[in-house]
This record gives sequence, C-alpha cells and structure tokens, in this order.
Amino acid sequence: MKDIERSERVKESHAVVSVNPSLKKNSLGKRIWKNWELYLFMLPALLYFLIFHYGPMYGIQIAFKNFVPSKGITGSEWVGFDHFERFFNSYFFWDLLWNTFSISFYELAIGFPLPIILALAFNEVRNGPFKKSVQTVTYAPHFISVVVMAGMIITFLSPSSGMIVRFIEFIGLEPAQFLTDPAWFKTVYVFSGVWQSTGWGTIIYLAALSGVDPQLHEAAIMDGASRIKRVLHINLPTILPTITIMLILNMGNILGLGFEKILLLQNSLNMEASDVISTYVYRAGLVNAQYSFSTAVGLFNSVVNVILLVTVNQIAKRTSENSLW
Repeated sequence: MKDIERSERVKESHAVVSVNPSLKKNSLGKRIWKNWELYLFMLPALLYFLIFHYGPMYGIQIAFKNFVPSKGITGSEWVGFDHFERFFNSYFFWDLLWNTFSISFYELAIGFPLPIILALAFNEVRNGPFKKSVQTVTYAPHFISVVVMAGMIITFLSPSSGMIVRFIEFIGLEPAQFLTDPAWFKTVYVFSGVWQSTGWGTIIYLAALSGVDPQLHEAAIMDGASRIKRVLHINLPTILPTITIMLILNMGNILGLGFEKILLLQNSLNMEASDVISTYVYRAGLVNAQYSFSTAVGLFNSVVNVILLVTVNQIAKRTSENSLW
C-alpha cells in the first residue's frame, strides 16, 4: 500500500510540474541564461527583422483606409476592400499580371537551371587555374550595381553606337530595336539578368557538391560508369534537395520582380511589355501619391507570393519530402 501511495504522489507531482506554466517559464529562463552568448549573437538579426520587416507591417492597414497624411493612419477613413476592387476592375489589371508572370516564369525557366548546369560543369573540371579563372569571370558580373548594369545594356544595345548592334550589322543581319520594341524587352531583361547572376548562383550548388562521397565515384568507375552517368546518377541526386529548396524560394518570389532594372530600362515605347506590378506600385504610390491604393496593390502582390510559396512547398513535401517546413 505504501508503494502504491508513493507512486501516486510521484505521478501527481509530475502532473503539477507539467501543468504549472511558471515552472516552464523558469526552465526556459534557465536555458536562455545558460546559452546567453548564443542568444546575444542572434539578437542583431532578430532586431533587424523586428524593426525593418515586422514593424512596418503596422502600416498595411492603410490598404483598407482612405489614408490622409494629415489625419494619420488611425484617423483616416475606413473603406474596406474598395482599393482592391478598384485594382481588380481596372483595365490594366490583366496586363500587369501577365507582364509580371511572363517575365518571372521566363526568368525562372532560363535562369534557374543554368547555375545547376554550370556548377556540375565546374565540379568536373580538374585544371585548377583554368577552373578558378572561369569562376572569377562568371562571378564578376554579380558585383555590378543595377544602375551600372542598366547603363551597360543601354550602351551595348544603342541603335546608333551599340557594340552588339554594330556586331549584328557586321555579320550582315538587320538588328532589332532591342530597347524600344516591346517584343524584345523580356528577352533583354532575362538574359542580362542571367549573365549577371548565373555565376554567383553556382556557389550554393558547388557547396552541395562538395559533400559527395568520393567512394561513390570510385565504385561507379570500377563498374564502368562514364562521366555523364556519374553526374546524372551521383552528383545530381546529391544536390536534388538543394535544388528543391531553391526552387521553392524562387517560386515564393515569383511576383517579387525587382523594379529597379525594369524601371531603368523602361520607356514609353516598351511600356506595353515592361510595366509590371512593382513599377505600377512605384508610380501610383510615390509619383501620384495614391498611398492607400498602392499599398493595396502591393499587399495583393505579397499575398499571391505567400500562396505560391505555401503551395509549392506542400507539393514538394508530398512528392520528394524536401521542403522548407
């Protein structure tokens, strides 16, 4: 009987410990105090996100108000979804959506596989100096600023003195109006971005390839596998989880086109193909001072990105078990 009573008391004490939230708080505080150096190391990044990412989210509510700066956010009139309805019913809604999606998917289709192919190629190069030289050449464009890059594109494609235009004329072809023809804008934008970012994008995949077990290659060579087969059946499956994660992140930012280069390359003649949601938000919000309307458009853009991110993540989780969460 004494043993039974003792066991029941022990169970009750465990139940009290598990239920009592103050004990949990104390244990959490002890863990934080024990590892205070790690939390201190993490504090700057946490403050950055709180101040510059989560703090400004307070202003999202102006998307549902008729914001007047003199009245402030709280004093402005609440209008609900009026700004969203105005955007959805506008004649330029589908044009903006099409331009944004078409440029994004064009860039994803061309720009996403190229760093993978380049990383696999670099990994097979055994000549050290040649490999480092090529890597340096492909990495270098990443450090060119967007303004300088746009200036280079305009200079190279200038109808009067552009180097690329002159080369096309030299080989006997008729150069296109790259900067003014709407049909060429997406191609110019995407391929200039590929040239600037492909080399830098190989870093992540080269890091993943460094984790390949050399014994797998040795066994494959003993079995008579060619270099192509070893790349396809050893290297590529090894970096497949990294590829999946990068694809999910890219899909989550499909509508998040950086408007800087588009704005710098945009003109009245190519506006038909170059006007995207981000440039429209810039014009509506900062140029025309339609703060509530531009916030509503930007919020719509962010919500679509979140939906795409969650959807692609769930698909990846069910098909390959490689996901963000």
